[in-house]
Amino acid sequence: MRIVELTDESKNNILENLLKRSPNSYGKFESAVAEILLNIKTNGDEALFEYTKNFDKADINADNIVVTEAEIEEAYSLVDPELIEVIRKAIVNIRSFHEKQKQYSWFDSKPDGTILGQKVTALARVGVYVPGGKAAYPSSVLMNVLPAKVAGVEQIIMCTPPDKQGKVYPTTLVAAKEAGVDVIYKAGGAQAVAAMAYGTKSIPKVDKICGPGNIYVALAKKAVFGYVALILLLVLVRFL
Repeated sequence: MRIVELTDESKNNILENLLKRSPNSYGKFESAVAEILLNIKTNGDEALFEYTKNFDKADINADNIVVTEAEIEEAYSLVDPELIEVIRKAIVNIRSFHEKQKQYSWFDSKPDGTILGQKVTALARVGVYVPGGKAAYPSSVLMNVLPAKVAGVEQIIMCTPPDKQGKVYPTTLVAAKEAGVDVIYKAGGAQAVAAMAYGTKSIPKVDKICGPGNIYVALAKKAVFGYVALILLLVLVRFL
């Protein structure tokens, strides 16, 4: 939770941030997003690493884009053990909730030989986007990863922006490990959405993208609809 003291300046900032979400102001962002998407689609990793350098000030390449087990172990040493326990309790609750939503296959044979039924199959690969910086909440990880795990998605990858040192926020890594993310990539913004939608040499194409983000991330997700399925809002989600 963030507490904001209302002053003339803060009120103006709040209003400005709210107006950014209005469709009337999308135009000035859409062209920038479209350029990023096209560049990633055309140039793949080369463009992805360049954007990461420009926007996140981190030197990321094919050798260090994937978060290692050593980095995850380091993250555990940096996170308060009490918070880790809270994360684990949340996982139990979230998993229990989504298990009740799970759909199952069924088949019914009629006397005339007709067979009716429904075959429910989980997606092969889902991409989860998790913001960095001040918006790096473990809940963003848990609420998107666990429904996919319950549904039986074969592989769950995660993209999240690194800091200037090429590190990912420790709480994000702990939450991802506890929730069962298979691979974590150091990539953020619209470029990460594009990489998951189109696929690059380092980041594979996914079947569905979920997770919150800023206006650039939201517009990127909107633009790649059709290449992948989307969940535009953090609500009850389906991965079947």
